[in-house]
Amino acid sequence: MFDFKNIFRALRNRNYRLFFTGQSLSLIGTWMQQIALSWLVYRMTNSPFLLGVVGFAGQVPAFFLSPVAGIIADRYPKRSALVITQALSMLQASSLAFLVLSDQIVVWHIIALSVVLGIVNGFDMSIRQAFTIEMVDNKEDLSNAIALNSSIVNLARLVGPSIAGILIATVGEGLCFLVNAVSYGPVIFCLLAMHVRLSSIPHKRSHFLAELRTGFAYVIKFSPIRHILFLLGIVSFLGTPYQVLMPIFARDIFLGGPQTLSLLVAMAGAGALTGAVYLASRKSIVGLGKMIAVSSGMFGLGLMIFSFSHIFWFSLGVVFMAGFFMMVQMAASNTILQTISDEDKRGRVMSFYTMAFMGMVPFGSLAAGSLAAKIGAPWTLCLGGLCCMLGAVGFARQLPGVRKVIRPIYIKKGIIPEVVQGIQSASG
Repeated sequence: MFDFKNIFRALRNRNYRLFFTGQSLSLIGTWMQQIALSWLVYRMTNSPFLLGVVGFAGQVPAFFLSPVAGIIADRYPKRSALVITQALSMLQASSLAFLVLSDQIVVWHIIALSVVLGIVNGFDMSIRQAFTIEMVDNKEDLSNAIALNSSIVNLARLVGPSIAGILIATVGEGLCFLVNAVSYGPVIFCLLAMHVRLSSIPHKRSHFLAELRTGFAYVIKFSPIRHILFLLGIVSFLGTPYQVLMPIFARDIFLGGPQTLSLLVAMAGAGALTGAVYLASRKSIVGLGKMIAVSSGMFGLGLMIFSFSHIFWFSLGVVFMAGFFMMVQMAASNTILQTISDEDKRGRVMSFYTMAFMGMVPFGSLAAGSLAAKIGAPWTLCLGGLCCMLGAVGFARQLPGVRKVIRPIYIKKGIIPEVVQGIQSASG
């Protein structure tokens, strides 16, 4: 059930309200660029493999750079770092717009600029995830803020592709890149307008590699974090790359054009937005562990159904379902990780979250593009969905042990009163 009065409670925090406003505008441009880029590549090359290569180039830096970004997030002011990453993203989008509008674009330009954006995002995503808790004065609003972050991403995912589809069909891809470049301005302005407090817990600096090892050891030894990240990595590697195959389904299976692609992506975004709003309406984070297992399995099932559907309107409903459960799994994982992590290691934990969530996607995109060229996009998607379901079953088997470790942390933070814990323990 939705509890609508709780959905926007994180906006009571001034800094988060500024962040929400800037991101709401910028993310529309981000999704416009993503749709325009995938359509441009497939229009120029007709190659599923090159679709995978571009996806790989744009996302693989996050896998290698996220641990470094996590240390930076624990060491330095996060707002200043985000201003820099947003300015660099603006420069990347401006370069794409110039090359396309001047009719000088070639495939290697797209790959090179995708790598540049991937490097920037490798730092931006980890730092931004760790910055969320600093924007929220009332820590009880943290889970709501994380869910609202997901909501604006997916509202933009609904609006951006729709606008992009119209612009691509009428004036071409270049204007989409230009709009994205302009959209970074509000984000930078809102970041500079924030009043940010320094962390009350000083960070004990040591050698860079020593801090990296400390963060890695913490993630590996703390079983709830380890199991959540492992499942997230499976879903990101084998399930999330379905997005890179969407141009193939849009053109070759549903016999459509850019509007067909935009509608498919928009429906996935609508499902994800609904999932994020559902999480934002929840009063408590208790029960999110079970939700992670269920949503991962249902996401995999959705991919398997979609993979062999040839009925377009039915497929839109299935994509909506897949988007809903993918978002619930991702946002629920994010919320638990931020809640249970030690404050002085949260940046590094969220960097490993970025590695699992975004860093595995490029490897999956490359594998999906290569496999689709050999066995076809439908069988590739079906295989990925099956593996997501098996991963969900494995996580569900570990869930009792995860709950046992997390409960004392929830009690310490006041999320579960001790009397409730006693009742739960007595009832098994």
